[in-house]
Amino acid sequence: MDTFRSPLFIPGNQTKMLKKALSLRPDAYMPDLEDSVPINEKGNARVIVCSFLERLSLLGPFVIPRVNSLETGLLMDDLESLVSPYLHGISVGKIYSAREVVSISNILDRIEQRKNIEVGRTKLILWLETACAIVNAYEICVSSPRIIAVAFGAEDFTNDMAIERLNNEFQTTYAKSAVCIAANAAGIPALDTPYFSFRDDAGLEQDAKIAKMYGFRGKFAIHPSQIQTINRVFSPASEEVEYARQVIAASDEAELRGRGSTSLNGKVIDVPVVKRAQNLIKLADKGHFTK
Repeated sequence: MDTFRSPLFIPGNQTKMLKKALSLRPDAYMPDLEDSVPINEKGNARVIVCSFLERLSLLGPFVIPRVNSLETGLLMDDLESLVSPYLHGISVGKIYSAREVVSISNILDRIEQRKNIEVGRTKLILWLETACAIVNAYEICVSSPRIIAVAFGAEDFTNDMAIERLNNEFQTTYAKSAVCIAANAAGIPALDTPYFSFRDDAGLEQDAKIAKMYGFRGKFAIHPSQIQTINRVFSPASEEVEYARQVIAASDEAELRGRGSTSLNGKVIDVPVVKRAQNLIKLADKGHFTK
């Protein structure tokens, strides 16, 4: 499973910001052709983003531009322009159903064949941000082998529901849980909506910690200053890694004694606890941990 703690949005029509991104190392670069680009700048954004794809791809993080949704009529032009060997994938906004995903995947098949790119190489991160998407979440998550993650968009969801988005996120609780559960059942990570108060570091950290408790595996950054905080929250701390190693050692010792469970520091250590410790160690082994 790929790691996407801190995908960074970069407005696709802003050359200066894309140049700045070349010095940054989020988990993924996400040049944006959708919401951060006004309608009369869409064509210009395609040209600018295309001119940066090769340079971004050489830096290490995944390159996954966000394109316009199928319903806008702009998606085909976006894909024709952007699909290339320099991309890890494409992020598509406002997905409503699995049928849409199949249509997008078929379009990608044809473009990849025409451009002599391995069919299926271009992965998908899909945005679930409407009532229909939440109802259809699991079906969307398993609708194509191209899908490597799904994202929750709180602004569009609350707009679709005709409700005000509040700071306490109470009105998005069900939707967030539904996205995380569906994604986990499908074996892919769920990514949380951006935190738009980019000068509020404490608020971002709290928001990211809550997202992690829902089951999100990462959170979109809209400003370079957010990357470090997001990466820290969604990475295991060194003390967590050490405790996970102790859990595994205690479990191994119990198994040698013919026991299926044991205890550590007064807490029961059974199979689910051991599996959670093993997953945390795998994440740390990828180099994602904080001291």
